[in-house]
Amino acid sequence: MERLRKPFQGVTNIVRFNWHYYILSAALLLAIYLLRFFFASRYHLYINILLAIIILVNLISLSVSFYVYDLSELYHLSWLDKFIPNENKIIININAGFDETSELLQAKYPNTALEVFDFYDPAKHTEVSIKRARKAYPPYKGTKQIITSSLPLQNNSVDNIFVILSAHEIRNDDDRIVFFKELNRVSKPSGKIIITEHLRDFPNFLAYNIGFFHFFSKPSWNKTFSNADLRIHDEIKITPFITTFILEKNGAAS
Repeated sequence: MERLRKPFQGVTNIVRFNWHYYILSAALLLAIYLLRFFFASRYHLYINILLAIIILVNLISLSVSFYVYDLSELYHLSWLDKFIPNENKIIININAGFDETSELLQAKYPNTALEVFDFYDPAKHTEVSIKRARKAYPPYKGTKQIITSSLPLQNNSVDNIFVILSAHEIRNDDDRIVFFKELNRVSKPSGKIIITEHLRDFPNFLAYNIGFFHFFSKPSWNKTFSNADLRIHDEIKITPFITTFILEKNGAAS
């Protein structure tokens, strides 16, 4: 799997797609530094502390991102071996406009029939970072555009469904439940649904400070799964910052 991703690809993409944030941070640092010239020297220590905090917050965020997206097993997919055997199966991979996993999944499971769905909606997903990512990375071949409330698949037809770092982009709680009900509908009774997400928890707060509000808490995910009549078959902590839920239909044999 390593050969399909370049060194530092993850953290480089973060800077590349969010460069406006880092320019604003640099401008803020410069503005605060210039304030030193308007305050007496006794205040310089406090200004220096503020500068150090801003720099540290950015360095921590980038370091964690490098660890998660470039050093961890996240994109190696070895953590799937226990749950998803390499057999002839039907799998789908669903993304929210930026797909880093379909090529990896096809390489890992060459004997499967892979379908890729993209629920990106420019009216809802207005973040400039996603637009930059879509411009830099064309969709995986054969990707189909969908809406989350209606998957173009038959009932009980899919062996494995992957939604990796994208389900949180469905911001409305009711819409998210409808989406997971659709995942339930199309999944075979023996199927597995693989949901990988950052959580709104303490490790991600330390890593991304207020950015962790973009994620959902574990109780919130549990409520979504329960309302969609799904249960957690297993839970994997790939890193302290990433959680994968292996879901199955309620009543399915483990």
